[in-house]
Amino acid sequence: MTCVAAIAIKGEVHMMGDSAGVAGLDLSLRTDRKVFRVGTVIMGFTSSFRMGQLLQYNLSVPRYHPDMDLFAYMVTAFIPAVRDCLKSGGYTRIDNNEEHGGCFLVGIKGRLFQVQSDFQVGESHYPFDAVGCGAPYALGALSVLIDDESRTPEQALSCALLRAERFSAGVRRPFHYETLEATP
Repeated sequence: MTCVAAIAIKGEVHMMGDSAGVAGLDLSLRTDRKVFRVGTVIMGFTSSFRMGQLLQYNLSVPRYHPDMDLFAYMVTAFIPAVRDCLKSGGYTRIDNNEEHGGCFLVGIKGRLFQVQSDFQVGESHYPFDAVGCGAPYALGALSVLIDDESRTPEQALSCALLRAERFSAGVRRPFHYETLEATP
């Protein structure tokens, strides 16, 4: 299920997600959004609505100190807070002595990170990323759309999610959009 895509450009992070809830061959359109703001960050998830609900309503985002490298902050401060949030909400699971959560995007301070189910943090070389079953389609579309300066980031994301919806049974409108403005 899902397609959440994001663009980090000019110090801002723009993110859009679909509304599909998929279980096997069953599809439901959800009113709870996969893209949301939590304090100073913007987030978009796949994997589980329960995980997204915990991140949206239970996560206490640690304060970022400007003298700290942002990637290091994500690994050493943000991820431990996420793990605590998901554990206390009964969401994480242990398989072969490894803790697992889910996959989501995080926009902070004009940068875009992807968190995988093993809690690794990644940052794409490109100014865009996507997660979910529709991600390959959205990434393909964004790789072309990112060079079209006549489109706003919201228009580019909408176009990318429409392409994902066209080719993936797990992606459905309505799409929801959030922006994290540039911060000094």
